[in-house]
Amino acid sequence: MNKYIFIALTFFPLAIFSQKKEELGLRALGTPHNPKVQIAWNRYYNYTEVTDICRRIQKAYPNLVKMESIGKSFQGRDIWALTITDGGKPENKPAFYIDGNIHSNEIQGTEIALYTAWYLTENHKDVKFIQDLLKEKTFYILPTINPDGRDDFLKNLNNANTPRSGLIPVDDDGDGLLDEDDFDDLNGDGEITLMRRKSPTGRYIPHPEDPRQMILAKPGEAGEYELLGYEGLDNDGDGFVNEDRKGYYDPNRDWGWNWQPDYIQPGANKYPFSLPESRAIMEFIMARPNIAGSQHYHNYSGMFLRGPGSEEDQFVFSPSDIAVYDVLGKTGEKMIPGYKYLVTYKDLYSVYGGLSDWMHAGRGVTAFVNELMTSYLLFDKQPAPGIGRFDNNEFYEFDKLLLFGDAFVEWKPYKHPNYGDIEIGGFKKNYVRNHPGFLLEQDAHRNMAFTLFHAYHTPKLEVVEVKSKALGNGFTQITATIANTRLIPTHLSHDVKYKINPPNYITLKNENVIAGLLMENADFNIGKEQKGNSPATIEVNNIAGMSSVKVRWIVRGSPKNYNIELKSAKGGLSTHTGNIKSE
Repeated sequence: MNKYIFIALTFFPLAIFSQKKEELGLRALGTPHNPKVQIAWNRYYNYTEVTDICRRIQKAYPNLVKMESIGKSFQGRDIWALTITDGGKPENKPAFYIDGNIHSNEIQGTEIALYTAWYLTENHKDVKFIQDLLKEKTFYILPTINPDGRDDFLKNLNNANTPRSGLIPVDDDGDGLLDEDDFDDLNGDGEITLMRRKSPTGRYIPHPEDPRQMILAKPGEAGEYELLGYEGLDNDGDGFVNEDRKGYYDPNRDWGWNWQPDYIQPGANKYPFSLPESRAIMEFIMARPNIAGSQHYHNYSGMFLRGPGSEEDQFVFSPSDIAVYDVLGKTGEKMIPGYKYLVTYKDLYSVYGGLSDWMHAGRGVTAFVNELMTSYLLFDKQPAPGIGRFDNNEFYEFDKLLLFGDAFVEWKPYKHPNYGDIEIGGFKKNYVRNHPGFLLEQDAHRNMAFTLFHAYHTPKLEVVEVKSKALGNGFTQITATIANTRLIPTHLSHDVKYKINPPNYITLKNENVIAGLLMENADFNIGKEQKGNSPATIEVNNIAGMSSVKVRWIVRGSPKNYNIELKSAKGGLSTHTGNIKSE
């Protein structure tokens, strides 16, 4: 072969590689440089697209990801679940559960759940933290648990607050008809915005610095406008507008802890788990007792919410459990500037029959609700003193300066059949509660990172030390120290009290065991002999976070090696072997 041809063939692939490497530019830290699955994280995806993203992630990483339908929504859409882990049986590892979009208008939880699945898989090869995490843990990710409502919000006429419900028809106004008086797009612009009318008795005036915004006139000051609600007609002739829209029930009031009927908790529907979506999710979770932590993505206002949802449920959260939540929540405040760690009933409002309360009190799982997006993300400053998290008017200025008016429909006149001369205008449905595109990816990453921090601290059980001591007459005492090296205990206090999950089982795989003891004080030989099980298996009700327990066996003979099995609903199933040290 001609030597020049040989040289060209030998080095041509290197040249191509070098060229491609150069074209990729400089890797941005913390982000996959050339992901197998290319996804834009500055937009929102409909149900078909969400399904496609799940399939693409699973196809790109079949050794890490399993995709399955766990049931059907009311309208027949599959509720997708991704199981992500590296090696071993998923059910034998401590698991973390993530869902989004239980409220159909609170859409970005889906994108953040998908971002988490994408980030875990795309970074598994190169980031040691992710490698270790997926070796130790299992992730169950359900991007949307209200797929009917999600697609309705994206594709149909709604405002930022609707539909919060799913799409099972309900007679909201008691006239015997179902969902017969929904919004009407009066001006035909594809948006549902507000109606206002000039009135000598109106109490609203345009903001002096931005006339798009309506504000209350000061006491003693004459008003100019009255607000008439969102665009609509009296479609059923009952004298009300938009009073029987899609739904209404609240999918986050349908869960089996402290459920209350509709007259106490509006939106509660018929009975716990009465909805096909929540029923399917409940059965999925019940079949996976290894779930030790959970993250539920909602919007709005930038919060890490923990339970209890109601004041009377304070007994469910012991001081030791609250201490765990405090570390997680306060760390979250550092990770996501502007977000606050809060308690649902105390800092927001009372919730009965909520999913996160059921996870904590019904399943023994540390659970957070992240209320995504907040006015605190708009500008590099906090609102003025006295301005709360829900009434910050900087959204108008932000739209003007950074979105160039894209979020607002300008006020235009319209002749309404009932109200006469009105004007229609206001924010579009995908503003305020939902992130503008360029903020979505940043907040997705920060919330994902908080979720991974929470998941990292689900229990990890290790055999720290095993010692032996000869007792004479051919018997040996073996003492093992079992540590939980993460923050979250194997059992929350409520779990221990009501035996939601079975205790931890520590088994010495040795056929010559004649007694087993859970040691209260190994130094002084104070322990409690186990009854009811094989003497090789010792029950431990709880191993607190960042702590350890000591167990002891009396065996015939003098073994030199140990084989200890740790079986824990939340701490996983693992086998540990090694040499026994002599005391």
